[in-house]
Amino acid sequence: MSHHCHDEHAGHGGHDHHEHDHDHSDDITPALQSSLYEQINFDEITTLNESRRDAGKAVVKKTWAERLSSEPELESDADEQLLMTVPFTEQVKLHSILLRTSPSPSAPRTLHLYINRADLDFSSAEELEPVQKLELSQTSDVQEIPVKRALFGKVQRLGLFFVDNFGDGDEDVSRVSYVGFKGEWTRLGRAPTNILYEAAPQPGDHKLKGTSVNKMGSDIGGGRGPGM
Repeated sequence: MSHHCHDEHAGHGGHDHHEHDHDHSDDITPALQSSLYEQINFDEITTLNESRRDAGKAVVKKTWAERLSSEPELESDADEQLLMTVPFTEQVKLHSILLRTSPSPSAPRTLHLYINRADLDFSSAEELEPVQKLELSQTSDVQEIPVKRALFGKVQRLGLFFVDNFGDGDEDVSRVSYVGFKGEWTRLGRAPTNILYEAAPQPGDHKLKGTSVNKMGSDIGGGRGPGM
């Protein structure tokens, strides 16, 4: 995964495109300028009803440069529905969702979005009113679907419920090959913590570690003392 981060990071750095002479930089750079790739907590992504374990993670891990790759691909299992939860490492203001599906009946048709729910499953997704409902296209092109920014200003966890597909009930498998996000992010929570640690890291940190070690040492010593 490290090479993904490196590639994506390099893309972010490429916003000074006047420094680059590559013909494709003008195509790639705008797509990456507001990419939230580096703010995704990949390890905690969950996908319900995926036919292959971690296929949901795999399609989100794809970089922009890999967006047209057919594999890996996320496929639904028991029926056409998929429910993906994507947590972010920072608080994000979501602008749009990037998706690549297919021109076949297995392309998802309806997408419901939920925010900041850690307990999302199929039953709760059916009962809850989504923050926004999106109609998707039946195409192999990458779709950029804007969201209502006023509703997605403080997202730390995004739920994506692919409700149905273009099979109209005749296609039990839904397929998604790329998922990405664009927006802004705020280093909320982590940055103040880091600043506090940097301001006074040594005394408290060492004292805690020292206390812990001393306690452990005294316990061990106490246990051995009588037998020595």
